[in-house]
Amino acid sequence: MDEHTFRRHIRVTWAQFDFLVIKLEQQGLNQGHHFGGLPDVPLRKKLLMFLWYMGNQNSFREISDRFDVSTSTAHRAILDVLGTLCSLTSSFIAWPNHCEKRVSAAAFARVCGINGIIGAIDGCHIKIQRPTIRGADYLNRKGFYSVLLQGIVDEKGRFQDIFVGPPGKVHDARMLRSSNFYRTWEQKMEDYQLLGDTAYIGNAYPFVVTPKRDNGALTAEEQAGNVQISRGRVIVEQAFGRVKCKWRRVRDLQNTRLDIIVMVIMAACILHNLCTGSFDVCEDHPQGCPRQADDDNM
Repeated sequence: MDEHTFRRHIRVTWAQFDFLVIKLEQQGLNQGHHFGGLPDVPLRKKLLMFLWYMGNQNSFREISDRFDVSTSTAHRAILDVLGTLCSLTSSFIAWPNHCEKRVSAAAFARVCGINGIIGAIDGCHIKIQRPTIRGADYLNRKGFYSVLLQGIVDEKGRFQDIFVGPPGKVHDARMLRSSNFYRTWEQKMEDYQLLGDTAYIGNAYPFVVTPKRDNGALTAEEQAGNVQISRGRVIVEQAFGRVKCKWRRVRDLQNTRLDIIVMVIMAACILHNLCTGSFDVCEDHPQGCPRQADDDNM
């Protein structure tokens, strides 16, 4: 299969695919395990099934037909890769070092004209089916059930930190306070700041630069400041848009356990970081994937 066709169907390049194979092998995936007396599925085929699963909304039965395996084999293979990939999260999603912070600050200054910015933060709804336990907690203000993804991205839209799993009714600010990042923000941020929306206005978030609420009486200077913040903050919105556009599984996670939901979202963020900057241009949206309206303005 040629590079273009492979990337269009599997969502990664051949080089990225081979890199993932190596990383999964290093974690011990496919070390000769057998199930029911039958040889295990080869790792490369497992990874192909997993990437197809992440990039589409097909059922396990449809995936098993496409890859000529039983439904149970497809299910087991996909969960094998999912669990192993999530164990590698820190290899793909990591907080920047001091040198990387300086590079990001310079890039954000060019984008929005604000000094000392190393990232943008926001939250995103991931649609799910109503959970059987505490289901009402997952009903968000837009009227559907969801879990939340908090993301902090750099100037390229790569995730530097993620927090996955709070129920959909939780506000962005509360989600931030509940995250591991918040407990160590002073150490991580040093003298730098993030860009965020009005959800993060408050004394509890001195490391987030937020726009002024538009009450109809903003000065020209305040309006200009809001525009600057918007220019930089749009990067995180576009990152969420690319995740949902490329890794379509996270558009609507139905009939899935909450622990699996969290891992699928984490895997989508890992794959997003793997692909960002490497011919990662959406054929449907070459100017940038739009953020879905269902999770905007949380």
